[in-house]
Amino acid sequence: MIPLKRRKASLSVSQQDDTCKFPHVSIFILERKMGTSRRAFLTRLGRSKGFLIKETYSSSITHVVSENNSGDEVQAWLDNQTGRDSSSSVHLLDIRWFTESMEAGHPVTVQDRHILKVNPKPNGDPTAMLMKSYACQRRTPLKHYNSFLTEALEILSQNAEYNDNEGRSVAFRRAASVLKALPRRVRSMQDLRCLPCLGDHSQRVIKEILEDGSSREVESTRQSEQYQAMKALTGIFGVGVRTADRWFREGLRSPDDLIRTGQQLNREQQAGVQYYDDLQKPVTKAEADVISDIVEKAVHAVLPGAEIQLMGGFRRGKEVGHDVDFLITHPEEGKEEGLMPKITNWLKEQGLLLYQKTTRNSYLEKMDGPARASSNMDRFERCFSIFKLQKSAVSCKSSSTASAEDVSTARESERPGEHQSEASGWRAVRVDLVVSPYSQFAFATLGWTGSKLFERELRRWAGQEKHMSLSSHALYDSKQNLYLRAKTEEEIFAYLGLEFIPPSERNA
Repeated sequence: MIPLKRRKASLSVSQQDDTCKFPHVSIFILERKMGTSRRAFLTRLGRSKGFLIKETYSSSITHVVSENNSGDEVQAWLDNQTGRDSSSSVHLLDIRWFTESMEAGHPVTVQDRHILKVNPKPNGDPTAMLMKSYACQRRTPLKHYNSFLTEALEILSQNAEYNDNEGRSVAFRRAASVLKALPRRVRSMQDLRCLPCLGDHSQRVIKEILEDGSSREVESTRQSEQYQAMKALTGIFGVGVRTADRWFREGLRSPDDLIRTGQQLNREQQAGVQYYDDLQKPVTKAEADVISDIVEKAVHAVLPGAEIQLMGGFRRGKEVGHDVDFLITHPEEGKEEGLMPKITNWLKEQGLLLYQKTTRNSYLEKMDGPARASSNMDRFERCFSIFKLQKSAVSCKSSSTASAEDVSTARESERPGEHQSEASGWRAVRVDLVVSPYSQFAFATLGWTGSKLFERELRRWAGQEKHMSLSSHALYDSKQNLYLRAKTEEEIFAYLGLEFIPPSERNA
């Protein structure tokens, strides 16, 4: 059983009322962009000085205090809580009002510099495009109208990631996500009014593209030696940003440089270099379908009754991807334990694995819940692998005549581990296999569907707006001190107070 978290001690409502010196001022401190610890500190500070600080938002609140949020962002948050525009009945204030009140020992008069400005919502303007601030609130189709803008922002996002600037990287991706969800092409900066997540930097890039057809910053980034080298090096299976950056500083620019200089590589990186050309090629839906047949046969051979789900971009409707992900479970809880080694042994016997690395399910060992996870990575039993896929089987699959036996037939001259060539009858494909207990399958399905930003925004929404912790294992409600159970993705969305968005519209 997963242990319950211990509740933090807090003042009761009656205790607050007894110590309150200013009952006409009811303050709610918005945790969004502030964090739990800072909000808790400010709450204690305010109460120690006799201010009435409420833990949850309600109609009795008179002052909403926020830090690092725009008025539109705070208003959007309020609208999500109340279902209506409440800006006329409550003060939306910057943290400066709160700190000045703490220094004065009483609520200071609200001045213009304290007020968070909310842009008026267009009334009946057919050209206005309104948008919710979280990607998990928006429907984002595969094909959209603004790829000429989003591709530029995503290059800047990727470059920021290469430079270890996660905040800037996420900001560009959020801006691109908003543009992807728009119902029509952006033709002028006027089309962007009232839209969230578009910072000054993103707007400058968009404005330049709209006016000149391209952005000098984006083109300079795209052509830079660092960007091209980092893209090539991080494209190697098993190589992250830090390793690639170290190699770049040592003068290495490509996989060939690693081979030429005799760079020390671990087993995963060796496979990444060896099959680099193949792994850079997109994986087609036809290839993913052939691999699905192989995985299904392997799983059912060692565990009849198991369920297999194709995940990632292909579940969202993509026709191509960079790898193929599968989620595996069994309706009888516990039968999935120790399944992965059996699957990989079957695949090895068929000559289908060029590389594989299996990890155990550490979540079951720790039993410590999602809120204490050291990272956003889940802890399921999984296998990172490279499959040997017969090209003839893909052609047969396209003609609806392929079988798993066709796929597993390998030429004697094509030994696993040898270098690829254009004339070979097979190609290397990245495949991730993940085994989930049935009780966690809905959360795992949600977490492994993507997109990356959509999943990030789901976790952010859960934490900042609902005081919950969401992972690919569970959903924990800190208010109820309870783990919430779910059998479907729809139930998880309902717990989070979100409209259910189907996989095909999670391409943020």
